[in-house]
Amino acid sequence: MNVDLRSARPGDETQILDLIRELAEYERLAHEVTATPELLAEHLFGDGAVAEAVIAEREGEALGFALFFRNFSTFLGRPGLYLEDLYVREPHRGQGIGRALLGHVADLARERGYGRMEWSVLDWNQPAIDFYRSLGAEAMSEWIVYRLSRDGQVPLLPE
Repeated sequence: MNVDLRSARPGDETQILDLIRELAEYERLAHEVTATPELLAEHLFGDGAVAEAVIAEREGEALGFALFFRNFSTFLGRPGLYLEDLYVREPHRGQGIGRALLGHVADLARERGYGRMEWSVLDWNQPAIDFYRSLGAEAMSEWIVYRLSRDGQVPLLPE
């Protein structure tokens, strides 16, 4: 495979945002991207950082990334890891890069003593669904995701 996986570091914000935009385009959600390099820098590397990212690269070229953050399971009484994004650029798919990124993040969760790792996938994204199933991941079909958003039509907090 000949790919290096490394933790994102300050200065990677623009590269990560480019990958986020490519992912959003693939998911037909490009119109929802409002992230900026400054916001990514603050929330990935600032004093109150709330997320982490891993970049897959070959000879300095970013091929994909995983972005994740810690959550908590009241049932387990332990923290968990939520994988927000996993993306591999189209020309590099099928080379084991996604598996390597997911495995790396799972290793981090295990090393940190987290109780589980979770993520969401769009119901039409059959290649991703097939990939996750091939790894033994379970679909949580009895759960429905709900959202309140700061800038969406439903405010984060009622006024």
